[in-house]
Amino acid sequence: MARYTGADCKRCRREKQKLFLKGSKCESAKCPIEIRPYPPGEHGRGRTKDSEYLLQLREKQKATRIYGVLEKQFRGYYAEANRKTGKTGENLLRILESRLDNVVYRAGFAKSRDHARQLVRHGHFTVNGVKTDIPSARVAVNDIIEVRSKSRTLTPFQVAQAEAGERTVPAWLEAIPSQMRILVHSLPERQVIDTQVQEQLIVELYSK
Repeated sequence: MARYTGADCKRCRREKQKLFLKGSKCESAKCPIEIRPYPPGEHGRGRTKDSEYLLQLREKQKATRIYGVLEKQFRGYYAEANRKTGKTGENLLRILESRLDNVVYRAGFAKSRDHARQLVRHGHFTVNGVKTDIPSARVAVNDIIEVRSKSRTLTPFQVAQAEAGERTVPAWLEAIPSQMRILVHSLPERQVIDTQVQEQLIVELYSK
């Protein structure tokens, strides 16, 4: 499985905002963007005004980095979103939000999407009773995601139970930490997706 293996904090600095890629570190004073709130590199503090194309590109890069998706897969998601009825940008975000690794993260069972992806890849979850180890697997309405019984004593899930309630779970999901279960009540509408992305810029980029 292809994935980015470089420094996550540089990606936040390049986008000039926190992308919350490192879990609790992003909330601490040690977050590099708090210390150096400018893009990395020798000329990070001297960058000129961004062009229209660069703004669109940066918005696309931001989305891929937040959700941990590489370019080929992201372009596939865009093509699927474009085929659906409704607004392409909103369809795209809904597809990204319905990924299993994102659902695990949103429910508070992992510190970050990278962490959630690792837990899914290691086979700790079932979807409707079937073991699923594909982070990009998509959930559907009325799906039930559970931590496998033999995995519940592992430290990440013990921590998730202890810290239940500290992170707000979106209304379209229901997390039940006592049973290590997630219920999918619906797929999210744009107004409940808190990802700081201007999806219309992404649509403009791919529409050229």
